[in-house]
Amino acid sequence: MDNQRNEETSARNLNAKKNNPRRKKKIRVILVSIIALLIIFRLLLPYIVLNYVNKKLGALKEYYGHVEDIDIALIRGAYVIKDIELVKLGNEQGEKDTIPFFRSSAIDLSVEWKAIFKGSIVGEIYVEDPILNFVKGKHKNEDAKADTADFRQLIKDLMPLTVNHFEISNGEIHYIDQFSTPNLDIALKELNIVAVNLTNANDSTKILPAHADATAKAYEGNFKLKVDFDALKKTPTFDMSAEITHVNLVLLNDFLRAYGNFDVKKGDFGLYTEFAAKEGGFGGYVKPILKDLDIVQWTKEEGDFKQILWETLIGSAAELLKNHNKEQLATKVNIKGKFDDPSINLWRAVSYVLRNAFVHALKPTIDNSINIKKLDDAKDKTFLEKLFGSGKKDDRKERKRERKNRN
Repeated sequence: MDNQRNEETSARNLNAKKNNPRRKKKIRVILVSIIALLIIFRLLLPYIVLNYVNKKLGALKEYYGHVEDIDIALIRGAYVIKDIELVKLGNEQGEKDTIPFFRSSAIDLSVEWKAIFKGSIVGEIYVEDPILNFVKGKHKNEDAKADTADFRQLIKDLMPLTVNHFEISNGEIHYIDQFSTPNLDIALKELNIVAVNLTNANDSTKILPAHADATAKAYEGNFKLKVDFDALKKTPTFDMSAEITHVNLVLLNDFLRAYGNFDVKKGDFGLYTEFAAKEGGFGGYVKPILKDLDIVQWTKEEGDFKQILWETLIGSAAELLKNHNKEQLATKVNIKGKFDDPSINLWRAVSYVLRNAFVHALKPTIDNSINIKKLDDAKDKTFLEKLFGSGKKDDRKERKRERKNRN
């Protein structure tokens, strides 16, 4: 009986606690407070992230960066950087360039959910409407390389996950020279890039597991690039081919005047290239082809003697060295070596000019002669190479050694 009474008393006390209005009110207050804190945190989160991103951009040594706004998408594990701009600091006083080095309307950084189902937690980045400006400096022997920097640490700070997927849509790349005559702004537009499997998250057994495709427009011409690579290798390891076709040279007359001091009435430019690299070495070629080239010939009333003579020489050389059946002027420049010591085969390039003009025209296509297993497509030496060598320092050293051995 006593046990039964004790159990009944305990049950009544428990029910009393459950039905205690003070306890219920306390629980409601706690729950409401937690929800309110979560709502406040969610509302403040964009400002917290915005402050963090701007702080990281402000820490860049040679650049000033700023972001206007941040959007948070918690459900898909993402945040969007809106209206970002990076400006190169022009001098020691910290003055800014008037032309931004980089800007974009939106950069979306998120978790790549497809990779999670394959056992990898990685991220993806989408960049919308980016514009990259390489500005040539004045009186400093600067070139486009002077505007580049290693932003890998910044990307790591902004994206805590390893990037496995990277995509650019509707981008532009500009080369700007405000001190040339005329001023130059050469651009590659409508640039789209897709790079996948950068961390080998798909557990691929390929030698080159990552892949990237790129397309763009350039002065009525088309640019295409394909590259397979291993992004995890410390040394560049890749197999790449690219081409740019049907560029209207008339639209590049400002560039030709500024750097070549001549104009064209018409002309179609194409360029085809392949490169591969492994274990610190690389090999490949660049094959430029000019079709239907017509150089402007200035008259005595329009230009001075030097200008007339220069354009006459260019026009005459182009007429002499072009293949008249195909109406094209072309060559193929082989480049190979180590990344810290590249070499160009000059005499082979001259040989290809002559071969295109007087033997058979070079084909306006990628040759498919370079890959990760074969870094050099050269076969037998040409006559000029046998006569003069390839025009490289290594050849001169080799000839010296041969003379010593003969003596």
